[in-house]
Amino acid sequence: MRLTVNQERFALAEVFTISRGSKSEAAVLTVRAEDAGAAGWGECVPYARYDETLESVRAEIKALPERFSRAELQGLLPAGAARNAVDCALWDLEAKQAGKRAWELAGLPAPGPEITAFTLSLGTAEEMRAKAAANAHRPLLKIKLGTPDDMPRLEAVRAGAPKSRIIVDANEGWTAEAYADLAPHLIRLGVELVEQPLPAGADDMLAEIARPLPVCADESCHDRASLPALRGKYDVINIKLDKTGGLTEALALRDAARAEGFRVMVGCMVGSSLAMAPAVLVAQGAMVTDLDGPLLLAEDRPHGLRYDAAGVHPPEAALWG
Repeated sequence: MRLTVNQERFALAEVFTISRGSKSEAAVLTVRAEDAGAAGWGECVPYARYDETLESVRAEIKALPERFSRAELQGLLPAGAARNAVDCALWDLEAKQAGKRAWELAGLPAPGPEITAFTLSLGTAEEMRAKAAANAHRPLLKIKLGTPDDMPRLEAVRAGAPKSRIIVDANEGWTAEAYADLAPHLIRLGVELVEQPLPAGADDMLAEIARPLPVCADESCHDRASLPALRGKYDVINIKLDKTGGLTEALALRDAARAEGFRVMVGCMVGSSLAMAPAVLVAQGAMVTDLDGPLLLAEDRPHGLRYDAAGVHPPEAALWG
């Protein structure tokens, strides 16, 4: 088997800002796996929050042996971006070799479209109200927060999109005191879920308070090994393939989490349709789907995912799987 790794950059339609910083492009690594005349590919987004860089992830992939199975890969690389790109490339390769779709190989029903959140990046209250109004036709908006000035932003988004469902993501940006103060207002404004209000590793307070608003673990949840520490603190987990290390672990995490009573959100880093495609399989029946990465790009890959009023549709075979 031959693995090749290429770096690609996709310009964003506009600057994307969260509490940790801003970006104007999505820098991704694309892995191509070739064997016996067939080829599959996958994409990952190395994330500095998890001490990943384009160079470090490329080095992890280059250090893999010449031949290994997808099952063996799970023990060769840790959960993270490197394993994600290779795992998804191997799923695609296996589908191409078998002449079947990836969901058939996984023993899953044929997937359908899922309504996806559309993310409004962090800005002034006035900017966020304008963005909300421009996207008020969307059924579900996700608001990036995590600063001391979040209340005016919340009020502004709700005013701009009075009929849209809303979820919020603090990206670890609040203190326990700030979240306690904000929680009643989140409920008053009709927010349906809050992602990662407190820093991972400093979230024990969540076990001590009532949670009328579902709380979702994002940075606190990577793979199945994360689940024991989340019990009693979170109601929902956010599955991202760049955290789980690919579709293989994502499907296993989804099933294990549901068995333990967690609800499931399926999210993404900012990447192309190639990165989102495997996640559409995981998102089937999820409480929240947040696979809007391609909607934030100035230009996507050929054969990109289709988005319409029904949501994000499963990938064409020409793209992946």
